[in-house]
Amino acid sequence: MAKILVVDDEADLELLVKQKFRRKIRENVYEFVFAQNGEEALQRVKEHPDLDIVLSDINMPVMDGLTLLSRLPEANPVIKAVVVSAYGDMQNIRMAMNRGAFDFVCKPVDFEDLEMTMEKTITHVNQLHETMKAIKENNILKMYVDENVLNFMTHKEFENSLLKNELIDATVMFIDVCGFTAITEQVPANTVVNLLNGLFDDIVKEIINQGGHVDKFMGDAVMAVYKGEYHLDRAIDTALLVKERLKDAQEIKMGEVSYKPAISIGINSGEMVSGNIGSVSLKRLDYTVIGDTVNLSQRLQSAAKAGQIVITEEIYNKVKESFKCEKIGEVTLKNKSKPFTIYEVLE
Repeated sequence: MAKILVVDDEADLELLVKQKFRRKIRENVYEFVFAQNGEEALQRVKEHPDLDIVLSDINMPVMDGLTLLSRLPEANPVIKAVVVSAYGDMQNIRMAMNRGAFDFVCKPVDFEDLEMTMEKTITHVNQLHETMKAIKENNILKMYVDENVLNFMTHKEFENSLLKNELIDATVMFIDVCGFTAITEQVPANTVVNLLNGLFDDIVKEIINQGGHVDKFMGDAVMAVYKGEYHLDRAIDTALLVKERLKDAQEIKMGEVSYKPAISIGINSGEMVSGNIGSVSLKRLDYTVIGDTVNLSQRLQSAAKAGQIVITEEIYNKVKESFKCEKIGEVTLKNKSKPFTIYEVLE
């Protein structure tokens, strides 16, 4: 649902907007908030941080639309404004654009044109939010983004949002490249890094294809997280595909040293805390998941031998109708008081 602030001192405009968009309001496609001048509008922006766009007149008492445009980036750097005004001459249009307006619609309002403009602006704002989400999840800026988003990264409200945590239901998978540490002391550094990166590329492609995301690389291991529908099944599918991909991999010879790529995998599913962990003062935060579910996944990977995909009995009972598994037996895992019965996923 898109949330839209309408700023105009004409009292009948609110009624007209509600009439013209009544179906989409009823269907929760749009939600409208109203203000009669720029000062009121800034208060509404503060009250509704989830606003997407602003539709604003220019000529208003107390605070006009042009002044409002210049104040909006400070109030909410991601929000975009569309000017809706009878002053449709080029001078006013240029002034509005120079103050940061995303688009301009002239009065009397053609509501079909207005809605098309609204949809275009909402799409742009959604793209900004997706970019912000990518920055948070990957902890790296991989693309050029709107200047206001970059400003938002140093904005106090954005800083506070980074610290918000949530409890989610997800699946965590640890994939370790087996026996890799042993060759690092015998092979040149560049060769080691290139070999490991090549293996990681193969692994990451399968993770992304199954809708997971790479949480972090930990030495010669990868931690991946799966959310949404069938997250456990998608993680196991990934593990099987990675195992199959490496099954026929050729032995790599590096001088007198030879290496046959293999992986060991631990998978666990359940509730975990999702949030940014790190130092705010240093601006070094890692958007990740933590909790016992995550820790157990890593312990399962440690218990797995080369070529094995290991799960607990609890997870086995959830997936036994979809995947062929074989009981390994009881193991004692690090920092766990009771032994766990573990299973290997075969196909």
